[in-house]
Amino acid sequence: MLAELIESGFGNSEDLNCAEKILYGANQAYQLGLNKDALKLSAGFGGGMGIGDTCGALAASVMVLSLLFVKERAHESSKIKELTQKLFSNYRDEMGDINCTPLKAKHCHPEKKCYSVIFKAAQLLDKIILEHKNEIIKEKVAI
Repeated sequence: MLAELIESGFGNSEDLNCAEKILYGANQAYQLGLNKDALKLSAGFGGGMGIGDTCGALAASVMVLSLLFVKERAHESSKIKELTQKLFSNYRDEMGDINCTPLKAKHCHPEKKCYSVIFKAAQLLDKIILEHKNEIIKEKVAI
């Protein structure tokens, strides 16, 4: 699914940032049906929202979870808070942090850039979606 797409180099030739790779990739992998304007919403989340804060790959992962598990508003969803907490907790456990600056210091390399950071977010997002696929609200997705 998404992790395999990221592993294949998705978004590299287009020079997508971390958040864009997750959202654009999820749109393709899960057939979310997002248009170009919707995809652009992820642009400002790269680089920890440009200030080294919460990793853009995680922010975009939350966007995907929201699309799949929220009908109209977060407060009506019984799943979004739980799934977001699970994503962030699992990511922190495996990568040591959720913020861009320390993640870059520990995991980014000149040649591969933030590949391992983005790939781990994709793996965890795939896992959560597969574990909860029977609870997805959005119709017509490929999971």
